[in-house]
Amino acid sequence: MSNYHIKHLEEYFQVYRKSVQRPETFWEEIAEEHFVWRKRWNKVLDWDFKKPEIKWFEGAELNITENCIDRHLPTRKNKTAIIFEPNNPEEPAQHITYGKLHEKVCRMANVLKEQGVKKGDRVCIYLPMIPELAYAVLACARIGAIHSVVFAGFSSNALAARINDCECNMIITSDGSYRGKKVLDLKKIVDVALKTCPGIKKVLVAKRTGNKISMKKDRDLWLQPLLDNAYADFDAERMAAEDPLFILYTSGSTGKPKGMVHTCAGYMVYTAYTFKNIFQYKDGDVYWCTADIGWITGHSYIIYGPLANGATTLMFEGVPSYPDYGRFWEVVQKHKVNQFYTAPTAIRALAKENLDYVEKYDLSSLRVLGSVGEPINEEAWHWYNNNVGKGKSPIVDTWWQTETGGIMISPIPFVTPTTPTYATLPFIGIQPALMNEEGKEISGVQVDGRLCIKFPWPSMARTIWGNHDRYRDTYFTAYEDKYFTGDGALRDAVGYYRITGRVDDVIIVSGHNLGTAPIEDSINEHPAVAESAIVGFPHDVKGNALYGFVILKEVGEVRDRDNLRKEINQQITEQIGPIAKLDKIQFVSGLPKTRSGKIMRRILRKIASKDTSNMGDISTLLNPEVVEEIHKNSL
Repeated sequence: MSNYHIKHLEEYFQVYRKSVQRPETFWEEIAEEHFVWRKRWNKVLDWDFKKPEIKWFEGAELNITENCIDRHLPTRKNKTAIIFEPNNPEEPAQHITYGKLHEKVCRMANVLKEQGVKKGDRVCIYLPMIPELAYAVLACARIGAIHSVVFAGFSSNALAARINDCECNMIITSDGSYRGKKVLDLKKIVDVALKTCPGIKKVLVAKRTGNKISMKKDRDLWLQPLLDNAYADFDAERMAAEDPLFILYTSGSTGKPKGMVHTCAGYMVYTAYTFKNIFQYKDGDVYWCTADIGWITGHSYIIYGPLANGATTLMFEGVPSYPDYGRFWEVVQKHKVNQFYTAPTAIRALAKENLDYVEKYDLSSLRVLGSVGEPINEEAWHWYNNNVGKGKSPIVDTWWQTETGGIMISPIPFVTPTTPTYATLPFIGIQPALMNEEGKEISGVQVDGRLCIKFPWPSMARTIWGNHDRYRDTYFTAYEDKYFTGDGALRDAVGYYRITGRVDDVIIVSGHNLGTAPIEDSINEHPAVAESAIVGFPHDVKGNALYGFVILKEVGEVRDRDNLRKEINQQITEQIGPIAKLDKIQFVSGLPKTRSGKIMRRILRKIASKDTSNMGDISTLLNPEVVEEIHKNSL
C-alpha cells in the first residue's frame, strides 16, 4: 500500500485528504499493515479535548521492542541496527546488528528484573551517548517499566527534581562521560542528586571513562558484570496500547518542568510512519540524527522511529568541534551517511568556520538533510544547502515538540518544494489552525496567528505525569477543542507554514527549550539579588541567548559587578545546568511593570535585541521612567 511511503506531491495531497477526512480508517490501515500486535484493537480512536482524554488503538496489546527488534530478526539479524561512533575518532566505531541488539536488550531486561524493577516502575536513565543508553531505554520498554531519560548535561538539582517528580526507584548512569576534550564526572552528579531522592533503591553504573568514583554499598552496582551473567533472552511484556512507554521532561514557562507521558501504540505508529516519509528511508541506508537521546528528538528519531523501520541508525557520542570542526563531515564520509538530521545551532557554529572543514570530505552519500529544534534562519539554510547538500539534498525543516512525540509540519524530500525558513506543509493526519487573540480561527492565506492543532494524532502526549490539570490548563484551555502549541506561525500565499517562535515565556537556546521562571528563581536565590527578569535576544550561533535584568538588594557592601555576574551564572549552572547560563547580565534599579505588577517582558526583549524603534505605549506602566534608564545602560 503506497500510503506508507509517499513519493509524489500529488500522492501527498491524496493521502493527506484521506487522513483528515477518514482519520480512523487511515491510521487503522497503517497500524494493521506495518506492525505486529499481540491483540488487535477494538476501537481506533476515542477522544475529548475538553477533559482532555485521547486513546488510540484501544484494547490492543503489543510490545514496542518486538516491533523495533524481534520482527526484524528473520530477515535482518546480521544487519547493523546501531552504529556507535565514539567521542574520540581514534576509538573504533561499533556496528551493533539486530541480532546483537536483541541479545543486549534481553540481558539488560533480565538485569532490571533481577534488581527488582517491574512493569509500571519508573527508571531514570542518566547516561552519555553510549550503546548502554539505547539498551537501557529498550530494556525498560521490554519489561514494561517507564523510562525517564534525563540529558546528562543537567545539574544534580535538575536531576533530583525529575527523579522525585515521577518517583523513580532506579537510576542507570556511568562513571563519567566524554565531551570533546572534557571528561565529566556523571556519578558525582548522581551522588549529590541522590542525597534528596529517598525513592532510589539501586544505581547501576556503566563503565566508560575509568573515572575514580565512590560506590555506595548495597545501592550501587557495576552494570557490566550483571549483564555478563544475565540470560540472553527475555519474553517481552504484553502492554496495553495506552500504557505509558516513557516520561520526558520539558521546560515549563512556570516553575517545575513538565513530565510529558507518551504511550505505547500510537507513539510507535506515528514515529515509524513519520521517519519513513520525512527521511525517505530506503533499506540499506545509513541514517544519522546528531541529537542526544536525552531529548525527544533522540527518543523518536534515533531509537524508536528508525528501529521500527529496520533502519541503521547512528549514535554519536561526541561534539561537532572535536577534534576539529570537520568532525561531522568526517563521520558522514566514514559511514556513508544518507540522511543527516541536526540542529540550526550546530549548522550556524560550523558555518562560522573555514569551509575547508567541509570541503575536504566526500559528502556524496548524503541524500536528505534535516533541521530540528527551532526554525532554521535563511543564512544557515543556504550555507547547509550549498556546502553540505551541494544543492541536491533537500532540507527538511521539521517543526514539532516534546509534547507532540513526532514531526508535525515538514517538507517530504523530493515531494514538497522547499522554501528557506518555512516548515512548509502539515504532515499526514495533522490539522493545524491559526487562531487570533479572541479565540477565532483565521482562515485564508498571508495570515499569522497562534498555532493550534484541531484533531488528535497518534503520538501526542496523553498527560503530564501526576498532574492532569496542568496538562489541560497548559494545552487545552486557551482555545476550545484545540491543542495549543505555544508557538506563533504564519501561513503564506501557497499555504506553507513558518513558525515565528514561542508566544509564552519559554526561550529556545541552541535548540533547548528553557523556561524563564526556573532560571529567575535560581538567580533570585542569590543573597545579593532582589528580583530578576530573563528574556532572549538574537545570537549568531545559538539562535537566541539569555539576557538577565537583575535588581540588587541595597544592603551591605557594594560588590564587584563582574564577580556577581560570575556567581549568578555559577548558581544557574549548579541548579539547572550550563545550558541555562546568561550571556548578558545588566544590573538595573527597577523593572518595567504594569499596575498589576506584571513585568513587561516585551519591552525588555526590545532593549535586549537593540530594537527600540517602537516601544509601544509605556505611559500606563507603574514606572515608565525605568525604561529609559535600562535602555541607556543596556549591554
